[in-house]
Amino acid sequence: MLDDLMRAGWPALDEVDVDGWVARFSGGVTQRANSVIPRRAPADLEAALRRVERLYAARGLPVVFQLGPSAQPDGLDGVLADRGYEFGSPTAILTANVGEMPPADVEMAELPSDEWLDLWWQVDGRGDQSALDIAAKILCGGPALYATVLDADGVAAVGRLALVGEWGGVYCMAVRPDARRRGHGAAVLSGLLRAGRARGVTRAWLHVRAENTAASSLYRKAGFTETSRYHYRSYRGQEPVQHVHPEP
Repeated sequence: MLDDLMRAGWPALDEVDVDGWVARFSGGVTQRANSVIPRRAPADLEAALRRVERLYAARGLPVVFQLGPSAQPDGLDGVLADRGYEFGSPTAILTANVGEMPPADVEMAELPSDEWLDLWWQVDGRGDQSALDIAAKILCGGPALYATVLDADGVAAVGRLALVGEWGGVYCMAVRPDARRRGHGAAVLSGLLRAGRARGVTRAWLHVRAENTAASSLYRKAGFTETSRYHYRSYRGQEPVQHVHPEP
């Protein structure tokens, strides 16, 4: 279920079904939107791998698989490793029930402003203006809420809550470097969950890189607990995908 929620919360610009796998393409912007979700075991594993590799090669992209506990077939991670795919970006998935949240001094919108995009890209972006334009299309590929915290110097922190039924997905949490350790991240998270709850969100999920202990601490204080983990396997010898960090 979480795979489907994450797929809806961060929608790729194009998808191709490969015998039960979903190959996603978004101009190389973010690993998540340019990777394969191995949802069901293909009838012919070798044929599926060859087709996936041709699809990504035709687009000039490295072949990337997102591998969590539900990846099919069993043992796919080892098959990819033997094939020369490199391990990377171990990421925890955390979930929480959304209860009453304290008020926060946060501006909320249904679309990202230019200032919101500028700060997020400054903190987590990878690439030029064309990459940012693609990222904006991914962000606006489904309903979401966008939180902004302001200080005397302008936009201090931002975040996004993807709205997927009764679930909300926390993405794009970013704080301006000189405004960190002032509670802005906690304010953004509280504001997003409070606004999501008002729209019927009862459960939330988020991603955090395994080594990001500061973010993990913030989320755990807000009631999030780890549900599972995933990582990526990328085909060796290809140019690295242009991406923002896979965690929010």
